[in-house]
Amino acid sequence: MLLGIDVGNTHTVLGLFEGEELVHHFRIRSERGRPEDEYYVLLATLVQSSGVKQEEVDSSILASVVPSLTDSLARSVKRAFGHQPLIVGPGIKTGMPILYENPKEVGADRIVNAIAAFERVRSGVLVVDFGTATTFDCVSRRGEYLGGVIAPGISLSAEALFAKAARLPKTEIARPPRVLGRNTVHAMQSGLVYGYVGLVDGLVERLQEEMGYPCAVLATGGEAPLIQSVSKTIEEVDEFLTLEGLRILYHRQQ
Repeated sequence: MLLGIDVGNTHTVLGLFEGEELVHHFRIRSERGRPEDEYYVLLATLVQSSGVKQEEVDSSILASVVPSLTDSLARSVKRAFGHQPLIVGPGIKTGMPILYENPKEVGADRIVNAIAAFERVRSGVLVVDFGTATTFDCVSRRGEYLGGVIAPGISLSAEALFAKAARLPKTEIARPPRVLGRNTVHAMQSGLVYGYVGLVDGLVERLQEEMGYPCAVLATGGEAPLIQSVSKTIEEVDEFLTLEGLRILYHRQQ
């Protein structure tokens, strides 16, 4: 079985693949101060809890945007499953030309998302990933990674609002009954949700205009379903797009 690990700034998502099928998935917090022994125990426990024996996990691939966790998790995988994980980074065979000015600057998760999205549509595609930061990544009709946009995530924006505006209460990020809020909570929710979807739709439309041809728009990440519910541009949400990209990328190395 193949274990895919996507290390984000807030959460780490793990998936177990049997062939091309994602059979189990897990989500844990990305805690930079967590001892390596705890990650080892956590990995082994999660796999065992799904009914899979540790020795059945015979390969793994790891993409990380948190450098301080990359080596720790790689060593934990080695201890738990007896093999060194493939780490997404410079020198790996992506099968996708990277047209960024400095390809080494592109986050591993962004490349993995682009690979999975292009493999799905086989044409021009734009991926919106809702994480700690929200990233927009563009792939040409020829399967070239063109670049994109990085914006503060909706949760990050909300935390800044709660922290800096003393009289505003901490509020759940949820779709309010209407855009015009008639109390403080609904007014804040409207600003967060509809304000953010305005950012998303506006950037998608501008990116499509610059690309110069129609392209599919896929979304992934924690807030993707909420934003898609009011978005005019997001066509489809795939919660496990990054894990699928890791699976594809692993097999491209073989």
